[in-house]
Amino acid sequence: MTNIVVLVKQVPDTYSERKLNESDHTLDRQSADAVIDEINERAVEEALKIKEAGEGEVTVLCVGPDRATDAIRKALSMGADKAIHVSDGSLHGSDLVATAKVIAAAVGRVDGCDLVIAGNEASDGRGGAIPAMLAELLGLPQLTHARQLTIDGGTVRVDRETEEGLTHLEASLPAVVSVTEKINEPRYPSFKGIMAAKKKPVETLTVADLGVDAGEVGLANAWSTVVEASPKPPRTAGRRVDDEGDGGVKVAEYLVGQKLI
Repeated sequence: MTNIVVLVKQVPDTYSERKLNESDHTLDRQSADAVIDEINERAVEEALKIKEAGEGEVTVLCVGPDRATDAIRKALSMGADKAIHVSDGSLHGSDLVATAKVIAAAVGRVDGCDLVIAGNEASDGRGGAIPAMLAELLGLPQLTHARQLTIDGGTVRVDRETEEGLTHLEASLPAVVSVTEKINEPRYPSFKGIMAAKKKPVETLTVADLGVDAGEVGLANAWSTVVEASPKPPRTAGRRVDDEGDGGVKVAEYLVGQKLI
């Protein structure tokens, strides 16, 4: 029996226009359509495959504002059993370190957690450090950037793809695993799953409920902040080269002028 916690994050849709708040330069999440992060869907799918191969329970864990319930319900409609939603205004602007502390405290509330599965990075911040930080805080082995994941009794095995080839990792459960976009193809929620998700339990918690000091989270306590931001300048028209028999020479001269050749 394997009890799995899957980390899920709601992010701005990559097809929406994304921008920062003018006041504090944090991500303006209200200005764009919000969706569950794509790699998180694959993490949920992998957890469900492990559950379906044996026995166990899949708990979705999300840290985010109230609207993040949409991402949670999407994961529940795929087949996850229950969810924990950490929602607290004091978390606004939290950095990776503070976020990892909150997630670690929330994972600690799940009895008998054997495996934590996360995406290797989210499409908004792209820090890519949360799984490793979480493993350190929980005192668990980390197997990151997995393209294949197998559970054999009390052992977890992972294949990690690199530019040099495949690296094979192995550890004893419990452990933390992060997956890449190559791990699987996530299922589409069925109508039955969507209806069932409305009745599945979602526990909403604050940082106080987790025993985390509010003075350790939030933008004011972040180790790094954005001090200035400006919109990307509009694209300018390219340079046109009229070929009158010397087009190649003109192109070469242009590239030399740009120090490209």
